[in-house]
Amino acid sequence: MKKIMKFMPVAALVAVTSAGSAFAADLPKEGSYDFNACYSGVANPIAFSKTHSAFSYEMFGSTLSNPPGGMFDKASFRCLGLTTSFDGKATISVVCETIYPDGGKTLSKFSDAADGTLVREVVAGTGKYEGIVSRGTAVQLGDFPAIKAGTFQICNHQTGTYKLK
Repeated sequence: MKKIMKFMPVAALVAVTSAGSAFAADLPKEGSYDFNACYSGVANPIAFSKTHSAFSYEMFGSTLSNPPGGMFDKASFRCLGLTTSFDGKATISVVCETIYPDGGKTLSKFSDAADGTLVREVVAGTGKYEGIVSRGTAVQLGDFPAIKAGTFQICNHQTGTYKLK
């Protein structure tokens, strides 16, 4: 379980997905973003053997942009994910729904790239986020102790680009 949990922080990324803030109307139609996402959740592991394992998870969290008031600021999200480890090779697949202070939403997917980075791509949006194009990466910010067995608490730093319709 501990071995597969090390992939969770990257998978989450979360957890966070797309664009928005209370000030999104004042933001440029395109640019770069920089935000931190923190989240917690519950993992459902299959610890088949030392070389084969998997777990699904559901997590919830929020974001704060760098600097405050930027793209992705003060959003809340929910993600569902699956991480596998077969013979030492991990795969990650996460889908996140994010809601922003203005009521708009985005749907994003996270997956692992060949170079080991976690890539986030927005696949759909509503309201002012309809037609958004956004892609970036997520990097784990440290390890946090689990408050209860089977749970996790994680933060990550996400950067990338966006373009609003």
